[in-house]
Amino acid sequence: MRKYNGKGVYGAVAIGKCSVLRKCDAAVSRVHVSDTRAEKERVASAKKASAAQLGKIYEKALKEVGETNAQIFEIHMMMLEDEDYNDSIESIIDTQSVNAEYAVAVTSDNFAQMFSSMDDAYMQARAADVRDISNRIIANLTGAAADGGSAGKTVVCAEDLAPSETVALDKDKVLAFVTAHGSANSHTAILARSMNIPAVIGAGSVFINEIRDGDAVIVDGYTGEIIVDPDEETVRRYTRKQKADEEKKRLLEELKGKENVTLDGRRINIFANISGIGNIGAVLLNDAGGIGLFRSEFLYLENSDYPTEEQQFQAYRRVLESMAGKKVIIRTLDIGADKKVGYFGLREEENPALGYRAIRICLTRPEIFRTQLRALYRASVYGELAIMFPMITSVSEVARIKEICGEVRKELADAGIEYSDKVELGIMIETPAAALISDRLAPMVDFFSVGTNDLTQYTLACDRQNPDIEDFIDDHHEAILRLIEMSAENAHRNGKWIGICGELAADTSLTETFLRMGIDELSVSPSFVLRVRDAVRKTRLS
Repeated sequence: MRKYNGKGVYGAVAIGKCSVLRKCDAAVSRVHVSDTRAEKERVASAKKASAAQLGKIYEKALKEVGETNAQIFEIHMMMLEDEDYNDSIESIIDTQSVNAEYAVAVTSDNFAQMFSSMDDAYMQARAADVRDISNRIIANLTGAAADGGSAGKTVVCAEDLAPSETVALDKDKVLAFVTAHGSANSHTAILARSMNIPAVIGAGSVFINEIRDGDAVIVDGYTGEIIVDPDEETVRRYTRKQKADEEKKRLLEELKGKENVTLDGRRINIFANISGIGNIGAVLLNDAGGIGLFRSEFLYLENSDYPTEEQQFQAYRRVLESMAGKKVIIRTLDIGADKKVGYFGLREEENPALGYRAIRICLTRPEIFRTQLRALYRASVYGELAIMFPMITSVSEVARIKEICGEVRKELADAGIEYSDKVELGIMIETPAAALISDRLAPMVDFFSVGTNDLTQYTLACDRQNPDIEDFIDDHHEAILRLIEMSAENAHRNGKWIGICGELAADTSLTETFLRMGIDELSVSPSFVLRVRDAVRKTRLS
């Protein structure tokens, strides 16, 4: 029996046989060719095949992980047609008279190295995308491409899994997957959580070198532990844990339709966070009371140009109509930092997380802001809408926001366009500045929503995109909890409600703490709604 440790990214237990995914990473041979035109035609054919495969993967991802997580494959299809990338391949074939496989491999290495050397974390992550696309083209050139999964139900083990490989896995045949490398914030980890596949990443090179096809293996997605060739007692112990886990999930299903109320009668709202219209089904399926965070920036990330007022209106109207009167809190665009959009023309920054982003863009480019606000107010007649503004640091920002909202409402009224006069306006508490002056901000708004991801980053001076400092990020830090409690006290003192929409909202070890602070609403990923409801219903505050 051998044990290895990684980082669990989706909590569940899997017991089964291992299937090792060995990539064909042998160096592509450099072959001199006389007919360069034929090689370029081979590249074109391989790209066409790759595009068709990516189209199928995108459709599969759309059904299994939602529109937002599927976007990466649209980006891959766009990168297939990138002019610089394709010019490089053709230039290498023409100038060096070499085979297509070699030209693609060299271009892949050059572009991946270029992205990896950039300071911006988002651009560094694009290196993996370039390699994924290039490997697909090479596989089609060599006839080795395959999108199928393993033959039976197995635990898939690999050095790493590209996003396309993760989505291509047949969920009905995969018990779990384990990778030697990877980050908890990688696309692959995010996709695993969305697909509800037990997963452990970062198990190390020793693990992948020693594991063999057919090895009996236990994967604990909670602890990150992997046990190879377990003895009978270990199998029995983990089988009990697996059955208990499955029974717990079955019991959670029975909580649908139940109230979010503590043993002594304290009620709380449990809402869902979503990144696009494609996730509405998951909100309804998991019985969320509303949408606590609709990330509107994905309307911008999906577009090649600024989305029009009409495009935005249709999207907001659809989500409000689908929620049938349940509250929908839409956050205004939070572009910048790790969410880059080319057509915004944002310059490179030394510290993008501390730079030109979110409300700062809205207040300095009011034409973009007004377009979004007009669309939001127009859609407000189709449901219960609340608008939330991110990255607030001052009273003057909120005063200006309210002034612009008033001007937009007047424009609509003057034009005879209907809107609801019951739209709540709220702000995110995600900077220490906002928490510290929450007593002055509370009278200006209808509600607060705490964004714990950024609040943790700014309070602890830890870049949440940097895997090297994960050990220094303590999201239970006393300073963070104090800032949340201070904000709750100031909200209630002014008769306003407060919610939490960051990752900590789903941390059931803090549910009682948040309830004691007086938090009124917790907004979590749809799959966590029932878990948090269960935690609330088991809590006694008196």
